[in-house]
Amino acid sequence: MTHEAHIRVVGDDLDDRSLALRRLVVRGLDGGKRGHLGSAFSLIETLRVLYDDILRYDPAAPRWAGRDRCILSKGHGCLALYAILADKGFFPADELDRFCQFDGILGGHPERAKVPGVEASTGALGHGLSIGIGQALAMRLQKRDSRVFVIMGDGEINEGSVWEAALSAGKHKLSNLVAMVDYNKLQSYDRTSVVQDLEPLADKWRAFGFAVHEVDGHDVAQLHRVLSAVPFQRDKPSAIICHTVKGRGIAAAEGNPDWHHKSKISDDDVAAMYAELA
Repeated sequence: MTHEAHIRVVGDDLDDRSLALRRLVVRGLDGGKRGHLGSAFSLIETLRVLYDDILRYDPAAPRWAGRDRCILSKGHGCLALYAILADKGFFPADELDRFCQFDGILGGHPERAKVPGVEASTGALGHGLSIGIGQALAMRLQKRDSRVFVIMGDGEINEGSVWEAALSAGKHKLSNLVAMVDYNKLQSYDRTSVVQDLEPLADKWRAFGFAVHEVDGHDVAQLHRVLSAVPFQRDKPSAIICHTVKGRGIAAAEGNPDWHHKSKISDDDVAAMYAELA
C-alpha cells in the first residue's frame, strides 16, 4: 500500500511544538519586516519530524561527515529551516531578530557558507535534487550510511531540471535519497492546477523510478511513520508527497497567495500573528 488511508490537511489543531516553531518564524519575519510566511508555514511539521526524530546530525559539528543531509531546495521557505536550526542549537535564536539585515547571517534565501546547518545554497529553484543526487552518489562511493533528504516546492517541480535529476536518481537506484514535495497546491500567484497542473503527481514519480508515499504534511504521526520507513524499496530512491496548506496556522494566510511573500510587515501584523499562535 503506497497511500496513507486518510489524507487530511485541515481541521486539526496545532500542538504546542508546532505553535512554538511558528512563533520562531514570526520572530524572523518581524526581524526582517519581510519574508515568505506562507511558504514557511506549510513546511513546519515536515522539518519538525525530520529534525526531531529522523535525521542524524550534531549541531556542535555541523559538517560532521557522518550526518544525514537535509536540503531545502525551495529556499524561499527558509524561515522554517532557520526556526528549526535555531531550536536545535545550530545558532542562537537571537539571529532571527537580524533576519535580512546587513549584520546578520540569515538571508532571504539560505547560504551554506554563512549559516550552520544549511546544506546547500538555494533559492534559484530546481537545483536541490541534483545537489542531493551528487551527495547521495558520493556517500555510496565512500561506503557511508548517511541519507539525503531534499525538500522541494510544488511550483518548483515545474522546472525541467528536477525531472532530469529524477531520471538520474532512478537510473542509479539511489535508495539513500528521499525526494519530498511540499504540495500546498498554491504558487506565488495562483493554484498549481492553473499555472501548471502536476497531476497525477505520484504516478509521475513512480514513472521516474521512485517508490512513493503520500502523507498529510501537517500530521506529525503520519510523517513520522512514513519517514521512519525509508527507503521504501532497497533498489529505488524514495519520494514523499506531503499534502499541506500554504500559510497553515494563520487563518488569513491559509491558502491565500497574498501571503506567499510580504515585503512589509507591520507591528500590528506581528502582534496579530503572535496572538493567533499563542
